[in-house]
Amino acid sequence: MQKFWNWIHDDSGGRVLRLEGPIDSESFWGDEITPQDFRDELYAEDGDITLWLNSPGGNVFAAAEIYTMIRDYPHKVTVKIASIAASAASIIAMAGNTVEMSPTALLMVHDPSTIAMGNARDMEKAIATLNEVKESIINAYMAKTGLSHNRISKLMSDETWINAKKAVELGFADVILFDEKPEPEKKEDEPENPDEPDKPDEEGGDEDGDEKKETEKKPFKLDSGDALWQYSTRIMGQTILGKITAAAETAGTDDTSDDETEAPKPAEEGLTDKSVTGTAPVVTVPDMPVIGMDGKTADGSMPYEILKQQLAFMR
Repeated sequence: MQKFWNWIHDDSGGRVLRLEGPIDSESFWGDEITPQDFRDELYAEDGDITLWLNSPGGNVFAAAEIYTMIRDYPHKVTVKIASIAASAASIIAMAGNTVEMSPTALLMVHDPSTIAMGNARDMEKAIATLNEVKESIINAYMAKTGLSHNRISKLMSDETWINAKKAVELGFADVILFDEKPEPEKKEDEPENPDEPDKPDEEGGDEDGDEKKETEKKPFKLDSGDALWQYSTRIMGQTILGKITAAAETAGTDDTSDDETEAPKPAEEGLTDKSVTGTAPVVTVPDMPVIGMDGKTADGSMPYEILKQQLAFMR
């Protein structure tokens, strides 16, 4: 009678077991995987084993015995789930030193079930037995995955089907078959991180880069004739006030042209900036008129006339 499982040898001489079909404690139809058959051929030879698993499950006690034999085997066992490892077959899968799943494979866990008959006490004993069997299965899952007791118990109660990616995430499997992605070859002149700009050498550095950095550090400068000074808001304010003052002095005189405007005098001592390296513009702040309660200045002028004179230079 032909069985749906057999031992073969790969090209390197390693032992390969294809474990396929339902699992049971004794043979009824000739296609079951029984612990006795498994034990006889497991210890027929020595060496590491690759176990290809493809089974819908079966008898939990037979699966428990096969699980124990694999764990006790003195050599390495690699379990490869080709298509399905459901119910009791998922227990056998947990015995491998390494569990690998095909990208299309599925693993299923659920609560154990049985057929019982008799009175109420018989039913209670069946329930108690099922609860203990579930605990024994949880022990195998916890030993492999490291998940909590409650987490595994809920997965079983929900009858959870797990694909290869999720099985690796949860710890039921270690590797997804055929998922090896070769790293792209790196060229000799290719930088490690192409997104980052080239960095200068720590010791010598980049001459062009250093010169550019030194230029960026220098302050902005203004050139006025032969006077050269550093830019600052105070100097800019002095320049504007100088223009306002010059415009105020020339306001009201029509016979003075722009060419005859006097050059500003050297800045007074109290108005110079320490950062000035040349001669700063002349700054003479005019006396600000006092506006009385009637809205007029002391000479009777209205404020808008004063503003008109101050802004005459802008015309």
